[in-house]
Amino acid sequence: MIVSIIIAVKTWQGNLEECVNKCLALDYKDYEIIVLPDESLDKKTVNPRVRFFSTGPVSPAIKRDKGMEFAQGEILAFIDDDAFPEKDWLKEAVKNFSDPNVAAVGGPAVTPVNDGLREKASGIIFSSLLVSGACFYRYTRYGKRLEIDDYPSCNFLVRKEVMRKLGGFKTGFWPGEDTVFCLEITKKLKLKIIYEPRALVYHHRREVFLPHLRQLANYALHRGYFVKRFPETSRRIAYFVPGFFLIWVAVGFLFSVFSVSFAFVYWGVLSFYASLVVIFSYAGMLREQGISGYDFRQWSSLFFMVCGGIVASHLTYGFYFLKGLFSANLAEDRQG
Repeated sequence: MIVSIIIAVKTWQGNLEECVNKCLALDYKDYEIIVLPDESLDKKTVNPRVRFFSTGPVSPAIKRDKGMEFAQGEILAFIDDDAFPEKDWLKEAVKNFSDPNVAAVGGPAVTPVNDGLREKASGIIFSSLLVSGACFYRYTRYGKRLEIDDYPSCNFLVRKEVMRKLGGFKTGFWPGEDTVFCLEITKKLKLKIIYEPRALVYHHRREVFLPHLRQLANYALHRGYFVKRFPETSRRIAYFVPGFFLIWVAVGFLFSVFSVSFAFVYWGVLSFYASLVVIFSYAGMLREQGISGYDFRQWSSLFFMVCGGIVASHLTYGFYFLKGLFSANLAEDRQG
């Protein structure tokens, strides 16, 4: 199968250069690379596999739709510009398309081992069962091949004929365009999306704390709004839990001031929660490759960043999920 790798970007920068170079080193015969910047770029590579098409300043969803029109491959492989693939990425992903009922394949996006401590902390937080719940497999090397109904587009391959049939992403939401697209594949077309743990890419994380939390807030805002717009995959109890936790922390504190018996329960629950944070933070760090190479100061710094980041992630996600849930609408950019 011929594969078209599609990379939606604003402009050329270091992460994109790394992504393109790693894509050029893939162990796969028939593929091309399509880069979609806002404005025309000076030629950054002379490799015939790489083609550039300027799109103007439009959303990633629109860029990917435009990339579909330029693509020569049967399979469209979407990867973010701040990610790069393992050498056998395409080989492992494409084998799943031997089943005609498989419309798309998603693979894990793990944190590169050479990233800094703050980026690694973000990666450990996302890969924690305490934060990502049943979706933790998206951020680790582990997990069995399974059927899924919602997957991020940072590592996502789809049949071009399926994407054409659906008319592309058909949304200007960002993030969240991938949720809408996956919903149409599984509910409208009744086709499969497969998670393939061996189809691996490495994804640079936002630093803990503010960049990480800003990204998470955007995810949560759209997920809360999608509970009303796309309930089939967004009206799930796991997404509501951080909001319930935030309400418990805020309202429970007020009640605990006026009731000794309630205060006992309130602080008992928070103590149990703090214990879980410590346990899951430690477990996540043990799972992190290369952790044994850190000195005590680095290890301690990472541990406290992960612990604090998990708590901050829960509170941030809860607040913005509730904000999205009670929003009358969110901007949906469809220009271009």
